[in-house]
Amino acid sequence: MKLLERFTVEIGLRSLSLMIEISRRIEPRTKDKGIMKTKKIVLAAIAAAGLIALNGCSDKSEPPADQQKAQTTVGIVQLVEHPALDEANRGIVEAVQARGLKVAFDQQNAQADQSNLGNIAQRFVSQKYPLIFAIATPAAQIMANATDQTPIVATAVTDFEVAKLVKSNDKPGTNVTGSSDLNPVAQQVALMLELFPDAKRIGTIYNSSEINSQFQAKILKEEVQKRGLSLVELTVSSVNDVQQTAQSMIGKVDVIYVPTDNIIASAMPVLTKITTPARIGVITGEEGMLKGGGLATVGVDYYNLGRIAGDMGADILEGKSKPQDMAIRYQTEFKSKINAATAEKLGIKIPDSLAKNAELVRY
Repeated sequence: MKLLERFTVEIGLRSLSLMIEISRRIEPRTKDKGIMKTKKIVLAAIAAAGLIALNGCSDKSEPPADQQKAQTTVGIVQLVEHPALDEANRGIVEAVQARGLKVAFDQQNAQADQSNLGNIAQRFVSQKYPLIFAIATPAAQIMANATDQTPIVATAVTDFEVAKLVKSNDKPGTNVTGSSDLNPVAQQVALMLELFPDAKRIGTIYNSSEINSQFQAKILKEEVQKRGLSLVELTVSSVNDVQQTAQSMIGKVDVIYVPTDNIIASAMPVLTKITTPARIGVITGEEGMLKGGGLATVGVDYYNLGRIAGDMGADILEGKSKPQDMAIRYQTEFKSKINAATAEKLGIKIPDSLAKNAELVRY
């Protein structure tokens, strides 16, 4: 506390002490109206002096407490922790903050549990947040089922229309909008065949109940058939199924492609612990999966997708747009990335033509 502030506080406290002492000494039960009147005047004067002194010590430079706090709170629900969704979350937060909005974030992670998602949705709706961010398709679907009034901006959703979150990707017509993680499957297959030109049997593993993955598997099947290759398609329902499913593919496939699937993304180390010793490369739907031992991707940048979603949410908070009128947005530029560390373990030589255009990373 500054010297002047200490001085004024001391004056105030002494004045109040004096008021108490005078009150004690003046006979409180006297019936003399003159004395009573004098007592009241003296006490009032001392009290006023004390209050003025105490008030004078307050720091006028400090803004009111309500102005120091965030003006509003929005909810963020993330399906599960893994690098891609974590990056999307970071992108959302940083994009909103970059707009200069005073926003607090109620961060919730469902840990891939549907009942957790339901509880989070109910709480967000009961809190009457002006906006909810949902990361991954199941999270977006549960939020949309919980409210058709609160604006929802989702990301890490492959096709909003297929997921029944919007009436149309071009014009949602609902309280949901956001950024899609649709990756260029055709380019992924082309990259795969550059690295494995002799591959004839393509394997894929994904969660059978995740609409995103079903959609990507359908595109993959079309691309593989175009090239006269065969597809071995296996599904899982939980992380616990990945090890056994991966083992069943050994000897049956030449290379594996995995889409942007939340279960597979969470279990990449489990998958590659089996495939890498068998010299089977795993082409992934996004870069985060390379960190778990994947070989290569022409993938989605989830941080960038999060930034797109964050900007869309900021537009809603600022009253510039409404979700029903905001078309779903997509990443437009993609770059090949190859995990050089995994390539070395697999004994693969990266073609010069590919090495010139791709970014080599080490995970």
